[in-house]
Amino acid sequence: MSLFRRAPKLQPDEVIEIGGRPVRLAVNARARRISLRLDHGRREVVATAPSARRLPEAVAFAESRARWIAARLDALPPPSLFRPGAMLQVSGQPCRLERAAMRIKPRLVPATAEEPMRLVAWGADAAAFSRAVERALRAEALRALAERTAAHVRALRAQPPTVAVMDAKARWGSCRPPHRGEAGRIRYNWRLILAPPFVLDYVAAHECAHLIEANHGPRFWTLVERLYGEPGAARAWLKAHGTALHALGAA
Repeated sequence: MSLFRRAPKLQPDEVIEIGGRPVRLAVNARARRISLRLDHGRREVVATAPSARRLPEAVAFAESRARWIAARLDALPPPSLFRPGAMLQVSGQPCRLERAAMRIKPRLVPATAEEPMRLVAWGADAAAFSRAVERALRAEALRALAERTAAHVRALRAQPPTVAVMDAKARWGSCRPPHRGEAGRIRYNWRLILAPPFVLDYVAAHECAHLIEANHGPRFWTLVERLYGEPGAARAWLKAHGTALHALGAA
């Protein structure tokens, strides 16, 4: 019997710890090299290798960047539940969260001359209240994103896609173009309703452009600019503030 045990084989999507911080292993056959990236939504670092065989190299590379990993993860804003009395920006407008006196369907109340917009929800405890607020925000996000999607699809003279919202951890949207007679499908991150309207509209234009061009080549960006205009400001806003959006409503 051998006195030496073979080290367990590393698996894609396995989470290891480096310096007490989570690092998820990933394989991407299109990757040309080992790389690290910060996943803001999952609050972890992803170490990517071109093949499963090279996952040990990805681990070694991550270990060599332990200080970088710690600095990036420790700098993330702490997650916070939605709480009564808090103020949010919803579609670019101030919105105050209020706890209802009884069990009701969560709803947005439009602003008046005396009061800002209010989101009224009920919850037996802090977590339940936060989930109720999220349901109302998801419904508003779907309404706003479906509206902007329809406008961009009309401009493209494309077949309308199905539209839904999700809580993606690393993406603001995804698009499956029409295929073999099936309508396209677009999914958006519901947290876009907490971003300014010009940012939400950019993501809608971006995903609608993918109904025609399924890549990020020159023709794709020409379509985006035709639908939306120059996207630099919206992209910069997401880069600067996207991490904070992912922290809202998270426990």
